Amino acid sequence: MKSKSSFILLALIVASYLFSGCSSLKLSADYDKTVDFSKYKTIEFYGWAKESDKLLNGMDKTRIEDAFANEFYKRGMSLVKSDGDLVVTLFIVIENKTETTAHTANMGYGGYYGGYYGYGPGWGWGPSYTTTSVSTYDYKVGTVICDVYDKSEERLIWEGIATKTIDDNPNTREKNIPKAVALLMKKYPVAPKEEN
Repeated sequence: MKSKSSFILLALIVASYLFSGCSSLKLSADYDKTVDFSKYKTIEFYGWAKESDKLLNGMDKTRIEDAFANEFYKRGMSLVKSDGDLVVTLFIVIENKTETTAHTANMGYGGYYGGYYGYGPGWGWGPSYTTTSVSTYDYKVGTVICDVYDKSEERLIWEGIATKTIDDNPNTREKNIPKAVALLMKKYPVAPKEEN
């Protein structure tokens, strides 16, 4: 019975390690190094790509938009409905993925001879059992792409990409979306202004 509970505990530790590894945030960004990003004072959202409406609920779209608007605000830019210096477009891609893992556990006891440094009674040989368990789980990976255009020149000047395993808990998403956007916006060429 003890070996069974030890096996379950080990399986839980392995599963938690795998799930935490899947949830890591991957970030990348690129920008036009000839542009003076400090000159821009206003942004406007162009909207989401059509495909995003099918993949994202309205609350999460609002959370993402608010998080980006807040990060631009920290950099001295205000959100306007039209005629912004910058146009921001958002796009999301969701991939269904499956992870399969195998774990082999050796239960029982094997050979052991000698007591203290070879002196004293030994335990001899006993039975040993090997069990392999295979686990399969499905998860979704979401990629948010933020493109920033100079409106007057109609050209892309910055692109940020964040990829992460989607959390099914809406309360956790509410906390994690602003954190993920803040980490992505650290790659934006203008740093946030210091708060008073």
